[in-house]
Amino acid sequence: MYGWYFWETMTAHLRDLNLFSILIRICLSVLVGGILGMERGKKNRPAGLRTYILVCLGSALVMMTNQYVYITYQTGDPMRLGAQVISGVGFLGAGTIILTGRNKITGITTAAGLWTAACSGLAIGIGFYEGAILGGIAIAFTVSGLLKFDIWLRKKSRYLDLYIEYNAEKGNFSGFLQYAKEHRLEVHNIQISRDYSWGGADEKHRTLSYIVTVSSQTHRTHAEIIEVLAHEKGVQFVEEL
Repeated sequence: MYGWYFWETMTAHLRDLNLFSILIRICLSVLVGGILGMERGKKNRPAGLRTYILVCLGSALVMMTNQYVYITYQTGDPMRLGAQVISGVGFLGAGTIILTGRNKITGITTAAGLWTAACSGLAIGIGFYEGAILGGIAIAFTVSGLLKFDIWLRKKSRYLDLYIEYNAEKGNFSGFLQYAKEHRLEVHNIQISRDYSWGGADEKHRTLSYIVTVSSQTHRTHAEIIEVLAHEKGVQFVEEL
């Protein structure tokens, strides 16, 4: 009975805004942000350990400031600043999303991680420790623990997005489509990426770049599909997106 009373008293003290609870929230935000940022840092992503810590810590500070204003001055909406953090952190996440020259998108997981780190910081900042800790564990498991499963799932997908550079001097793209059909491959969503030329005055080649979605009518791995397409005479380069 005494233990339960002590726990209730300690919990109430931690949810209140005081020097001890502020210290706990700051340390917890650094810890949760650091755990979330470590996996991205190991992969040398633009947003790594320090970025995640700063996002989580900043969100916690904003929420504590909001709580302080609400308690001290008895005015304002206790959730207003938190809402601004949720929408405002989007610009930081957008900066990590990169579209490469071959129309390959990278950085989406990092951007989502930054947003969830901000959400964790808000939960810590308002004193919702249970949600922050359990949510942080779930986020870390999703980013790190489900990575291999995500890769396996993508490899098992029937559809394959490819970037293809095709030499128009050696044939036309309709020939490529016929070649794919002969090898029981279906080509969908054809997008012309760009065309360019290189070579001297006596040697001029025209290369077209395509983004296509390919599916196989027979059981093949992604590597086997790429190997088949790479042997078509006009294909100079093929890469999975």
